Amino acid sequence: MLKKIVLSDFRNYKTAEYDFSDGVSLVVGQNAKGKTNLLEAIYLLGIGDSFRAKRTEEMVAFGQEVGRVSGEVEVQKADKMMLEVIVNGGMVMGKVVNKRKYLIDGVSKRRQDVLGILPLVLFRPEDVELISGSPDVRRKFLDRLLIQVDKVYSNSLTTYEQALKRRNRLLDAIREGSASPYSLTFWDGLLIKHGQIIQERRRYLVDYINDLFKKSELFKDLSIIYDMSAMSEARLSQYKEAEVAVGYTLVGPHKDDFQVKSEARDLGVYGSRGEQRMAVLALKMGEIYFMEEKGKRKVLLLLDDIFSELDEVHKGEVLRVMSGRQVIVTTADEGDVRMFKKAKTIRLT
Repeated sequence: MLKKIVLSDFRNYKTAEYDFSDGVSLVVGQNAKGKTNLLEAIYLLGIGDSFRAKRTEEMVAFGQEVGRVSGEVEVQKADKMMLEVIVNGGMVMGKVVNKRKYLIDGVSKRRQDVLGILPLVLFRPEDVELISGSPDVRRKFLDRLLIQVDKVYSNSLTTYEQALKRRNRLLDAIREGSASPYSLTFWDGLLIKHGQIIQERRRYLVDYINDLFKKSELFKDLSIIYDMSAMSEARLSQYKEAEVAVGYTLVGPHKDDFQVKSEARDLGVYGSRGEQRMAVLALKMGEIYFMEEKGKRKVLLLLDDIFSELDEVHKGEVLRVMSGRQVIVTTADEGDVRMFKKAKTIRLT
């Protein structure tokens, strides 16, 4: 549970500090006042990453070298810790530094050490890209969910991504004639070992959410079809000549995808906007329940101006799932203020 957040030179915030309710906190403000920036800061504390910045330096206030986000998190009753993430453009006071630094109670840590301390689920209008967008968006959905509750997955994903970069560079070098094909052996082994762990966990997650759909009256017609680019020694061998020709790895978890279908229809292709929003809501419900079951703790819900996007049925489902959880809602609509009469209200001016 997030008790307090402090921002310094983060996005449009010079300095700011906010306390949050154990229930619903409503962040109210017109566009460009920093509502989504505040959720991004909270997300950074929980995930160690941004949900929208393509480069770390985008999070630093214009004209500054360093941005900071720190938060007081209550893990259990009377058991609190301070999380902090420091972001920069890679150069501070003329010295090259890491673009992100993670701290717990003032002690420097790895990103993996921060994951899971503040479990959270973000829901925003742009999430329709989960259904209609690129495969990369859907892979990130799986990854950002699993890394919060599964340390083995988090470690395997990090190792796999590093090995993939090294293997791709080698493939390019082999194509140019400056490296031997035998140099791939070590990296092939790493990719196979950790790629299979990643895909095993992704399969388990997809099966879990599909089981939830079957039990839900609202989502019973939905199903996730996992399109797995299987990782094995045989498949790497099969594609090796083609990989050398193009200079990058053609099979593995980085090529995985999934579709959400309503009966036999792929909603990413044939679904209406309303059906796609329904499918996003279903995925988010699966995300919440999976994380809480595996992590043994309630998640923090971050809702970024979503109620204008939902019909009454799906709005009611969101309100139902909000009950008993800490929720931070952003809105520019005064009607939402009236809807959440008992919420703690934070106004951005």
